[in-house]
Amino acid sequence: MSEGAQFRQVSPVRLYQRIVEQIEQAIARGDLKPGQRLPSERELVTQFGASRPTVREALRVLESNGLVRSRHGDPNGPEILPFSSDRMTKEMARLVQFDNVSIAELISFRMILDGSASLLAARLRSEEELSAMERTLAVMADAIETGYEEFSKADVAFHEAVAVASRNSLIEVCNQVVRGAVLSLISDKVAHAHNSTALMRESLRHHEEVLEAIRAGDGPAAASISRHKLYEYYAGYVPEDEREPLLALMDDEEG
Repeated sequence: MSEGAQFRQVSPVRLYQRIVEQIEQAIARGDLKPGQRLPSERELVTQFGASRPTVREALRVLESNGLVRSRHGDPNGPEILPFSSDRMTKEMARLVQFDNVSIAELISFRMILDGSASLLAARLRSEEELSAMERTLAVMADAIETGYEEFSKADVAFHEAVAVASRNSLIEVCNQVVRGAVLSLISDKVAHAHNSTALMRESLRHHEEVLEAIRAGDGPAAASISRHKLYEYYAGYVPEDEREPLLALMDDEEG
């Protein structure tokens, strides 16, 4: 036997995992769509030829993964849920908290995503999408006096509008996840900073510059402004000796 090939003992797959796999595959194929219901627990036991505890364990796993929702006392089967990035956001934030991913990596990834979204939006956006971006900035301006929470919601809406205009659903999802993870780590610091109002005004100005480049159809400028403004806003939360990945994303002539 070759010394280069080493194998480990195999573990039996539990029955509930097979049920989870089948339901996940049915959702992936589109056989089960958001809003539809799975059969009742009794029917699932019959269809899968498994015990009630096995089916219940499979449903518990599916629910914890955000794929289905069961309501206590509901005679119908569990409801198929639409995709949500909330779980991915929590996992991303947890990776950073447990030091598997540094805050510098997270912010540099956001710079990459935001820059790409802005570049594509400048070239592909419609007048309707441009108007949506403009409306979010108007809300941001009004929210400066209201407080950080309302301002942050409008900020999120702006970035979502830009991501939608990029015509790339993966950018939309990843941008949402990474942005959510970053905000979950630093939003309290921003909200309670002694100069939070000044920070919000500065952030609004940065967003206005990105919007102006998108409106002008200047993709490279929109991407560059987006990356630079994110660096200016977030670099202070990254230790100086860890900022190299962020600086590497800055244009040479401006870095």
